[in-house]
Order: sequence, then structure tokens, then C-alpha cells
Amino acid sequence: MISNHELAVRLHNKKLLLRDARTDFWIYRQQMNPSLKPGWFQKDLAYKLQNFYERFVAGERPRLFIATPPQHGKSTSVIDFISWVAGRSPDCRSIFASYSERLGTRANLRLQRTYDSHIYRMIFPETRISSTSSEGIRTREMLEYVKHEGYFRNTTIGGPITGESLDLGVVDDPVKNREEANSPTMREKLWSWYTDDFFTRFSEDSALLLIMTRWHIDDIAGRLIDTDHGFEVVKYKAIAEEDEDYRKEGEPLFPEHKSLKFLMERKALMVSTSWEALYQQSPVLADGDMIKAEKITIVDRIPGKIKQTVRYWDKAGTDGGGCFTAGVLMHRIDDGRFIIADVVRGQWSAGRREVVIKQCAVADREEAEVWIEQEPGSGGKESAENTVLNLAGHDIHVERVSGSKEIRAEPFAAQVENGNVLILKAEWTKAFLDEARLFPNGKYKDQIDAAGGAFNKMTLGTRTTGLLDYYEREARKGREEQAA
Repeated sequence: MISNHELAVRLHNKKLLLRDARTDFWIYRQQMNPSLKPGWFQKDLAYKLQNFYERFVAGERPRLFIATPPQHGKSTSVIDFISWVAGRSPDCRSIFASYSERLGTRANLRLQRTYDSHIYRMIFPETRISSTSSEGIRTREMLEYVKHEGYFRNTTIGGPITGESLDLGVVDDPVKNREEANSPTMREKLWSWYTDDFFTRFSEDSALLLIMTRWHIDDIAGRLIDTDHGFEVVKYKAIAEEDEDYRKEGEPLFPEHKSLKFLMERKALMVSTSWEALYQQSPVLADGDMIKAEKITIVDRIPGKIKQTVRYWDKAGTDGGGCFTAGVLMHRIDDGRFIIADVVRGQWSAGRREVVIKQCAVADREEAEVWIEQEPGSGGKESAENTVLNLAGHDIHVERVSGSKEIRAEPFAAQVENGNVLILKAEWTKAFLDEARLFPNGKYKDQIDAAGGAFNKMTLGTRTTGLLDYYEREARKGREEQAA
């Protein structure tokens, strides 16, 4: 049983910790998050943010960009920081912007739970949010601090902030995914929102905090680095490329949360440009050859036993011009590598295309799964239905695609880069490799799209539901009728 003296010592130490938490953000984070995984990265980030705050209250108008790998706790750190700033400066007006309403709402609700907690009230008794509408606004978009001028406002990139001023502007994850990052239109839209809307809300002594994972060299961080010479940049690489203050070359950033083994597994699945941008915070301009075609080994025969086979079709319906239809046959062999065993490609009419697809299904035999890509709209649905019925008796599946061809091809490209893809020597080999070298900047992308689709089906096993279930029922019915 604990003695009265020991209890008194513990209570005294707890009071000291709560007192120190008011001025030390790292201690504050630990007090507010008892299950927080400690580590030098978490601590270093906390003190970077504390220094940012101290410069802010000193009137230095700091602008700070913190670049971190994905899933390393950056957003949680920022939300905790906002609550700590509110405790120290309850008149501070904060606006938080991210790419989705969901992220902003999640930040808002976490702050509400923080402000309502007993320990926060012990650390910062002067900062609280309303419990009744008469005391102030408390919604999923706005939190006002009772008896103070400060508030927290969450919005989306491009969302409404007219009429509101800010002292602390926080932009967290402004880009949804690589597809948006690669779009010049979306990059211009984000930049226009920042310069024309968000930045005009700043007061004379405002501070900007941008925290994100980088996707592209021309993202908002890249533009601010080029145009704002007072913009401070702090980069945390997932794996150290040289000895640093707190870790040696080759060591992970946050081993307590993401081990070196985990990071190396991620790296093996990604092309080098994606790894450098997302995990090492060093985006580079794409050189036009996302697929490292020189690393695809040409062989005269299949060097091993076939474990799995997929033929994937990227369909087009133009006779004699326009886009190509391409069907790539890919095997997984017993040593874990993948081999492109056949490519059929042509600019066929819809009727001729169905004949070719049927011929390939017969030639590939029953061991091959057949996947077809369904384009959006009623025309794509009807085309997929026709192919399914045409292949009655075969193992046929339909995929409703989403996202760009580049995104879908990335897992395949990563395996190419790691030397795990072979290709049979045939009359079609050169055309495939030529398209691969130019991808994604070449005129055509159909063969790589089909190869990426075949690879994804064998490795990810993703199947759509709903319409796919209908197609499979129809195909099964056809097989049963054929057997009868």
C-alpha cells in the first residue's frame, strides 16, 4: 500500500509536471497523451513547434514548413500544438485547412475532447470552450474560447473563410493524393486558393505553419520555398542518408512506430521517384521513364513453374485509329518473379475486338484468369457485359477502374525497378519495351495499363463488387449451360 509520504511526493511531482506543461510543449504532449510513443523524432518535432510559437509571440511572423513521411504522427502533433497555443494565447485566432472536410472535422473533435478534459483544465484553467450557446460558438467548424477573442476554425482547401481573420494559419495535408499532385490544374488551384483567399486572412503579425508529405517538386511547399526567402524548412527523412544529430546513416526516423523493416518493405513496392518524394522529402522532376525498361530481363523461355496466370485487357473500340486495345498475359513463377508471356494489341472495332479476346481466352486455357477494364458510363457497362457473355465458360472478371493509369501502374513499376519482371522474346517485345520507356509521357499507355492491371490482380487480388457479382453470375450460368 502506498504511503502518505510517497503519495504526497507523487502529487507534488504531478503539480510540477502540469506547471511545466504550460511552457514546455513536449511535456504537455506527454501529459495529454499517456500512450504517446516516445522517440527523438517526436521530441524534436515538439521543440521545433515550440520555437515556432515563441517566434510568433515575439512578433517575428514565422513561416515554417515541416516535411514528414506519411503515417508518422504529424497531424496529431499539429492538433496538440493548436490546443497548447490556445492555452497560452487564448486570444489567438487559428484557421486550420486540409484537403478534406473529414480531416478538419476530426481535428475539431479532437480539440473538443482536449478542451473538455480534466487535465487540460488543470494545465490551462483560463482557456475553455462553451458548454452552452450563450457562451460562444461550439460547432464542428468553429470553436470560440470563452471570454477571449480567440477561436479555432477548420475548413477545406478552397473552402469558405471570407470575413474571418487569423493569427495562426495551419495548412495540414493540402493535397489528397499523387493524382492531384501531378495535375498542373490542381496545383494552380491550390496556389490560387492560398494566395487569393487564405493568405489575405492573415493579420499583420500572423504566422504560417505548413505540414505535409511532399508529392511533387512544384507543390505549394516548393513554390513557397522559391518565392518566400523567410520560409523555414524542416525535413525529416524516413531513413537517414547520412549521420545526423540523433541517428546514424541508414536508421529509421521513428523506429518505435515504423521500423526499418517496415520502411524497406514500402520502398520495395515503390518506384524510386515516389520513395524519394514521399518518404525522403526530396521530390524530383519525372524524367519520363517511370518504367525502368532496361531492368526487364528478356528470356527465351519461362524459367520455372507457373504458379498463377492473368490476362488483363485495356479495351478501346476504334477501328483503324485512336487508342489501342491491349491484352497482357502475365505469369507468376515459382521463384516469386513475374513474366510477361504474351501481348496482343490492335486498333479494332468493337466486334473484331471481341473475337480477338475470345481467341486469346481459348488459347490461354482454363488456368488463366481473364480481367477486363470497365470504362465509366453506360457505354462502358454495356461493353463489359458483352465481353462477359462472350467469354461464357471462362474465368472472367470485371474491374471498374479509378484514378490515373500512372497510379495504377506504380506497383508494377516498382517490381520492374527491383529486377523482378521478365519478358519473353517475341515479335511484340520491342513495342512493349518502347512504350515502357516512354511511360507515362508517351502517346500510348495501353500495354503498360494492361500489364499493371495483370500485376495488381495477382498481387493485390482486388475485385469489385456489385456489378462484378452480376457479371460472374452470368458467366457461371453460361458455363453451366455449356456443360449441360
